[in-house]
Amino acid sequence: MEQPVTTNPLMISLINLLVVFAVLYALIWVIKFIRIIDPTREKNVAETKKFLVSVPATVPEPEYADASQDKFEIVAVISAAIAAYGYSPEQIVSIRPAGGKAWFQAARLEGVSAKNQSF
Repeated sequence: MEQPVTTNPLMISLINLLVVFAVLYALIWVIKFIRIIDPTREKNVAETKKFLVSVPATVPEPEYADASQDKFEIVAVISAAIAAYGYSPEQIVSIRPAGGKAWFQAARLEGVSAKNQSF
């Protein structure tokens, strides 16, 4: 007995698309099932909360009384910028200057200027 064979390319494409989307739909359900039975889910959330609570926010002490105003202003501006991204003050571990070579600084400035020019 001969089995029917189709040579219509549109029918073959339609069958292939249906198979691909059926497999993708099955994978979606497998991922949802794995999320439900994941035994490490609660453990990771608890460890993250414990870490975020245990890290205190530190502000460096100023060395000179006249320079303390500038340092506190810089810390306030950096803290406000971090808060604008959605982080809380408890998540700030430390604020220190970024050290590096002059070409690192030039690359950073070039990146910032390129970003500002795009807007």
